[in-house]
Amino acid sequence: MRAPLSLFSTPLSLLPLLAALIAPAAHAVTVDGRIDPAEWQGAQHITDFRLTQPLSRAPAPQPTEAWVLATPEGLAIGFRNLQSPEIPRTRQRTQRDAGGPLDRVNLYVDFNGDGRSGYNFVLNLGGGIADATITNESRFSDDWDGDWEHAVSEDAAGWSAEMLIPWHIAPMRGNGGDTRTIGISLDRVIGSTGERASWPAISYQEARFLSNFHQLQIPAYSQSLLAITPYVVGVYDFIPNDSRGSRTDFDTGADLFWKPNGRFQLSATINPDFGQVESDQLVVNFGATETFFSDKRPFFTENQGFFDVLFGSPNTANRLIYTRRVGAPADDGSGSADVAAAVKLNGSAGAFNYGVFAASEADAVGRDFYAVRGTRDFDAHGLGAMVTRVDRPFLDRQANVYELDHRWTPNAQLGIRSTVVASDVRTAGGSGAGRNIRDSGAQVRIDYDMGGGWRQQLYAVHLGDELQLNDFGFLERNDFNYARYDLAHRVTGFAESSPYSAKDWHWALSRRTNDHGLHIADAAAINRRGERRDGGGDFAELAAYSRGHDDLITRGNGAVAVPAKLFAYYQRSRPRQGDSRWEMSGSMRYSAEGLGGLDEGRSALYVEPSYHVNDRLSFFGGLELVHHGDWLLWRGGNLLGSYRADQIFLNSGGVWVIGDRQELRVRLEAIGLDARARQAWRVAADGEPIAVEEPIPDFALRNLGFQIRYRYELAPLSHLYIAYVRGGELYDEGVRGSGGVAGFDGRGAGRQFSDAFDLRDSEQLLVKLSYRFEI
Repeated sequence: MRAPLSLFSTPLSLLPLLAALIAPAAHAVTVDGRIDPAEWQGAQHITDFRLTQPLSRAPAPQPTEAWVLATPEGLAIGFRNLQSPEIPRTRQRTQRDAGGPLDRVNLYVDFNGDGRSGYNFVLNLGGGIADATITNESRFSDDWDGDWEHAVSEDAAGWSAEMLIPWHIAPMRGNGGDTRTIGISLDRVIGSTGERASWPAISYQEARFLSNFHQLQIPAYSQSLLAITPYVVGVYDFIPNDSRGSRTDFDTGADLFWKPNGRFQLSATINPDFGQVESDQLVVNFGATETFFSDKRPFFTENQGFFDVLFGSPNTANRLIYTRRVGAPADDGSGSADVAAAVKLNGSAGAFNYGVFAASEADAVGRDFYAVRGTRDFDAHGLGAMVTRVDRPFLDRQANVYELDHRWTPNAQLGIRSTVVASDVRTAGGSGAGRNIRDSGAQVRIDYDMGGGWRQQLYAVHLGDELQLNDFGFLERNDFNYARYDLAHRVTGFAESSPYSAKDWHWALSRRTNDHGLHIADAAAINRRGERRDGGGDFAELAAYSRGHDDLITRGNGAVAVPAKLFAYYQRSRPRQGDSRWEMSGSMRYSAEGLGGLDEGRSALYVEPSYHVNDRLSFFGGLELVHHGDWLLWRGGNLLGSYRADQIFLNSGGVWVIGDRQELRVRLEAIGLDARARQAWRVAADGEPIAVEEPIPDFALRNLGFQIRYRYELAPLSHLYIAYVRGGELYDEGVRGSGGVAGFDGRGAGRQFSDAFDLRDSEQLLVKLSYRFEI
């Protein structure tokens, strides 16, 4: 008969688990914003916070302490932030995910400890929160919202913060043992000075951030969760919609989230909400590439970072999966497609991570989207692969994409990332009848930290001329070869009398050609980012481009030889100072991009003052004035037109955080644009633009977007929204003074802007209720 277990007979392998289970502090953290020493017994105590903004890594001048404790309920973090009386505190209450120069603390955590993806949890002194996903070392996305506990408290010496991140918030790779290794980083930001103190002393402005988190071993806790979030939306149209035959419309759907253990997570949705309470920014885009918009639908943001493979030119939104394709305008032109259902799986098996994504649109013309991704990490290497497929029955088109990525970090200074992509598109109708269109692309990025604030980066990308990723992904262009060398130097240690605490310089050389050897442009650029002691910052850039070709503007009707180009930009932000209620930001831009000389470019001035009535109510008003001296636009075929144009853009609004659960937001955007034709051009066979005496019309544009939105938080991730939305757009063209589509008379940008407020193409009252039930 087996003897009963006692503490003295317990196998050594069970002692760490037993110690974690019996430790009283592991069950006793109450998230109230007050650091109780008894609650945090057994926690890792951190005091070595160092400056990373400026990136001097000197000891933080304002003492900061933190505690990290793994409990059965979640990962608990406590901060104690001392602050000298002469340094003002910023207590501004903000809506979720709103940034700004605020006193705040950050938790960054990589639950798998492999440097592939992480989460950022932000808590500011005013009690506001933000959360984001982190991919590709330092790519943050605030589209995702998580359910986590938080609280702050304040006293004469400083302020304290506590967070509790439940284990069910993300899938975590299992290792079969009693412990797991996570990556973690903490920092504290002082809004009035802009100082950031971090542990460990790493910065997201460096080439490696996520993979440099501190590795922490904790008990392998696991939580299960089943959450169902049904929603109902009611819309009343003030303007009758003849196609629907009714002024009222109702819609329902639901999101489901199931995590039975730490190694597996399922998300599903039926008839997902397309973010009716969120509005995209107004954009004027007459170019050959589309505009990227983020996705706020809860299902499509949940653990999407695992599928977030960036590919193509740097500093763009290029990626292999662009979730806004799901539910985008239908292939038959009947309007936005309805998403019938979608499902997503994330999990792990040993050291292998996997993800599966599937979505289906309703109706016979609806598209089907599929993606499968897997990753496996070794000591210095990491491998990943993904396959995506889109079936488009209306177009008789099937698009498959295959991807393989590799990362190699042989030491702390060197990092190499590479990706290879291939597309296979099969068409059975239209101009590509019976064709298989296949092509490939590849990219590599080499980062080398030389020490002493110096860093080098070499980036190269090849995109085949028939590489097609936009059935599911977002790629600004194919048929492209690009190489860029960047040398960076960070300078700190400025005198106290200097307005700057740090400057980050970059010098870059680049070359661009298409896949047929056509020279697009060579470029040289220098930019400098400054961190200022007033808590703000500035950024300046100057770039020059050689003579070359624009092979996109004519949409396949020939490349255009273009002259040398010049680009200059300056941006400055200044937060509130002391008792001031004002905050200011602005920018200036000049770009010579047309066929004219360097003195006939595009000039833009943007100014955005903000006024804080108190810590809960604020208003902002951004105004941009733009003048195009020589704006080159496509007019069909190989015909181009040069225009002199003026544009006015207003971006304004206000936020009133009524209480801990309520907020009222007002947002107003308006655009007025007037363009006068200067010269028509035909593109010759050799690419040279030839001036021709052909009529091209003047044109004007006005646009309006207005929203009043009230939000009440019923429970975590459960909301009542009431929104009034009004908008409209009018494009008009014709010979000036002759009357155009809507009586075009070329009254100037100012008149177009003022008339924008009369637009009323749509006017709606929307009510949305969603409630998350946890089982």
